[in-house]
Amino acid sequence: MRRFLFSFLSIIICFILQTTLFRYLDFGGIVPNLLIIVTSSLAFMRGDKSGIVAGLFCGILVDVFFGSYLGFYAMIFMYIGFIIGKFNKIFYPENIILPLGLIVSADFVYGFICYILLFMFRNKFNLGYYMVHVIVPEVVYTALVAVFLYPVLIRINTYLEEIEQRSAKKFV
Repeated sequence: MRRFLFSFLSIIICFILQTTLFRYLDFGGIVPNLLIIVTSSLAFMRGDKSGIVAGLFCGILVDVFFGSYLGFYAMIFMYIGFIIGKFNKIFYPENIILPLGLIVSADFVYGFICYILLFMFRNKFNLGYYMVHVIVPEVVYTALVAVFLYPVLIRINTYLEEIEQRSAKKFV
């Protein structure tokens, strides 16, 4: 129950921060994608099933508030959560390089898929412009925020796991 509550609150807090505070801290209209950070982090820490659920909630939030089609972003976030959740088997809490690499690659894939499905199919073929002015700056900004946000998420997750292990020992 604690893990679910932590995941739910993390998603809600990051969504609120992404849509309010970081709108004022944007660089040329670019905002870090905190929901990608949360989805990737939860998937990497807990596995593909948690990644799918976190991706579904994050994607539904984006769909409801900003999407044109219900389920479009949910599907992208779910796939990202699922794929990054497969890396859970090589999860080590003290290693920050792999999770940051996964967050960066997830944000890049997210931006590229959005370009293909939202712009290229509408005959807007200027990939170079979109890459330089949207995808790469967002990836860099997301990576910078992830350097600070991921360690907070991992500490809270580790703390919750310790509590669960202690309570499990009481019943044994």
